[in-house]
Amino acid sequence: MGRDRTFAAGAATLATTAFVLLSAATDAAAQEQFLRVYMDHARVLRLDRPVSKVIVGNAAVADATVADAQTIVLTGRNFGTTNLVLLDADGNAIVDERVLVSIDEGNTVRVFRQTDRSVLSCTPNCEQHASKTAGSN
Repeated sequence: MGRDRTFAAGAATLATTAFVLLSAATDAAAQEQFLRVYMDHARVLRLDRPVSKVIVGNAAVADATVADAQTIVLTGRNFGTTNLVLLDADGNAIVDERVLVSIDEGNTVRVFRQTDRSVLSCTPNCEQHASKTAGSN
């Protein structure tokens, strides 16, 4: 009887450990689903083969510029998500990624006034970055 309890306790501990590790791996994978770029910042993407066509789902959110055949510069234009597709000369996808454009949180201040919210970027002087009032999206 005692051996069965020890085995059951060991199995429960093993199952709990496996669940925690799987949850951590799932959270890390969920965060890596996006190619992240900050608003008003550029990110250089180096490719292993030449690109022929660049497609950005929503050019108001992000912009992609071809620096040379194997280098793309991705620039965050506005908050939000979009996608980036890069095709080679044969029409095969080199890159097909979701892009997240967000604010660089390092030098920001959020101001809440009842239902209004403002985000100020303070580098070095504070300027309004974004504002949201109740009822607007």
